[in-house]
Amino acid sequence: MLRKYILICDDLVDNCMILQVILEMEGYKVEFVTSGIEAINKIKSHKPDLLLLDVMMPEMNGFEVVRVIQQDKYLQTLPILLITAYKEVITSEFTNIKVNGVLHKPINSDDLVEIVQEVLQVYNDE
Repeated sequence: MLRKYILICDDLVDNCMILQVILEMEGYKVEFVTSGIEAINKIKSHKPDLLLLDVMMPEMNGFEVVRVIQQDKYLQTLPILLITAYKEVITSEFTNIKVNGVLHKPINSDDLVEIVQEVLQVYNDE
């Protein structure tokens, strides 16, 4: 069975590395980038099975990345989980985007693994 490929995008390398270790221990192939622009370029060259995307990043925030992805016919089916430190996600930002879930920092590793498995399972069944 092919390993699922997950791309993590967070401007803090430590956050990326923690998520990468947790997901690699579950058998996923994981890479990370540290900016929205890098994420879009990486996704266009090698579409992942799932994108874990931080909301608050300099230059291009997570909501802007989602909008770019969802305007691209090839990429718009990509499952996305947003990651945020905010307890309340800015609901006005959700009016124009569709994501598969939101994880709140600090991320519990069991919750992370569970939601990643759920999203990948639903995506595989489509």
